[in-house]
Amino acid sequence: MSSIRVHPGAWETMLAHARAAYPDECCGAMLGTGGEVRVAVPLENSFAGSRRTRYQVSPEDLLAATREARQGGLQLIGIYHSHPDRDAYFSETDLKNSCPWYRFLVLSMKGGVFDHAACWQPNPEQTEAARVELDLPI
Repeated sequence: MSSIRVHPGAWETMLAHARAAYPDECCGAMLGTGGEVRVAVPLENSFAGSRRTRYQVSPEDLLAATREARQGGLQLIGIYHSHPDRDAYFSETDLKNSCPWYRFLVLSMKGGVFDHAACWQPNPEQTEAARVELDLPI
């Protein structure tokens, strides 16, 4: 898969979550099939430190999102998170904590307003991530 398409309802959920979490990072699961995100599931940022520059998804939340996907005939295909007042890049921390079988969509929120987004696919060694073409309903 060289691209990912986000359906309008999933996109609106991601945007609303990123706005509500600002100035902290939000995070959530992307459910769908193949390269299509049909549902976004907001998750709690469970990072114990400052959430302005970091997020963490609990294993329990990830398992619950996987169950929700299966119940709806979908798959957990990735994770989204926001970068408050920063660009939509895939940081060293993002890469280190990634899973190579997921896509990672990053929303840049500047002053609490959506600026741009990018999507990334880490390699199996988690040493680099390739940018994935992103098709958004905007």
